[in-house]
Amino acid sequence: MQTYDVVVCGAGPAGAMAAAEAARSGLKVALLEKQVLPRHKTCGGGMPMTIQQFLWDLAPEAFVESNVTHMRHTWEFDDPYLGAINPEGVSHQLSLWMVQRSIFDQALAQRAVRAGAELRDGLAVRSLIPEADGVVVRAQGIKTGAEFTAKARYVIGADGANGVVVKATQLRQKRSIAIALEVEHPHTWGTGHADLRPEVVHLEYGAVKQGYAWIFPKGDHLNVGAGLFRPGKLDPRKDPTVRAELQQTICDYLTTMGVAYDRSQLRFHGHPLPTWSGKEPLHEGRILLVGDAAGLVNPLFGDGILHAVKSGHIAGQCLAEDAAQAYTQRIHREFAGNFDAALALAKVFYQWPGICYKYGVKYERSTRLATQLLCDDLHFTEMTERAMNRLKRSVGNHFFPAWNES
Repeated sequence: MQTYDVVVCGAGPAGAMAAAEAARSGLKVALLEKQVLPRHKTCGGGMPMTIQQFLWDLAPEAFVESNVTHMRHTWEFDDPYLGAINPEGVSHQLSLWMVQRSIFDQALAQRAVRAGAELRDGLAVRSLIPEADGVVVRAQGIKTGAEFTAKARYVIGADGANGVVVKATQLRQKRSIAIALEVEHPHTWGTGHADLRPEVVHLEYGAVKQGYAWIFPKGDHLNVGAGLFRPGKLDPRKDPTVRAELQQTICDYLTTMGVAYDRSQLRFHGHPLPTWSGKEPLHEGRILLVGDAAGLVNPLFGDGILHAVKSGHIAGQCLAEDAAQAYTQRIHREFAGNFDAALALAKVFYQWPGICYKYGVKYERSTRLATQLLCDDLHFTEMTERAMNRLKRSVGNHFFPAWNES
């Protein structure tokens, strides 16, 4: 049996960051990944440029395919509003980066290797057995069938919302799940709608009830998707109509933007988004959860890459400092207040999206404010009350009972 200080299960952004931080401190780390890297990962692939502060030793040119400076908003594919992330007179320039997760995750995994972690890809974790002084991890090669058994002082679960690690604990028993569906469609820039440009993200709010759709520009293709958010309600995966609704929205978006496609050739990829639903324990004994496994997806926007990287950074630091029992408290200190405020706003936005679009999204400063929130340049705790007051002034003080109950 091999022995490690830390075994990280999952080599996405959260796991790779945790492995790098722990290994950099001198701990013996194994980073396990079920698939052989690089591998496709269903994800919109958008992230704020401020993620660079955690990836200081990686050149953005290695993984960034588009640098977004504008958002084009629509309601039921009409009533467009093109908003600048950096309107005239703004000195602090911000942008959103678009990446392919296969490239981005590979870059982060190799970064962890350079920090001293041992990468074992193509190795699927099968079981975890907690013991008094560690955790026994059993895994198997997906191609070779070879058995891998190791004992670690600590295990970091970075294998997603439905991963093996969280199932081996009593953590995350009640989860709030959103669902997203997307396609990767080849695109030649200069064709289709005039606003299809590498620097423009497209966001559509009326086509999906309690959700939104998007078009994210990549190097040679478009990531076109739709997501369903029902804050505080049942898992939408249990609704048999959801998949067809999201598929149709994606097709309608392609048609509206003048993108020719053959529906029979579209490959729809679905994935759950475990959104924040409130404070809860995120470590149990010697097992810590990060990223999607910990439910660290913003309940309003549905973004998770920056939060995954942050949680991996915190987990790695906790183990480096021999402070694993402080992990949940540190995660709550970093995320809870901001995400609680985002959740309160999400309950209003997804109940009255038309009103919020007219008086909120189309507000001249909203694109800038949304980007500041995504970049962690502004916190929901600072602006949620302001946003609600603006809506109340616009449509009447008593129109939003859900806000008063939240």
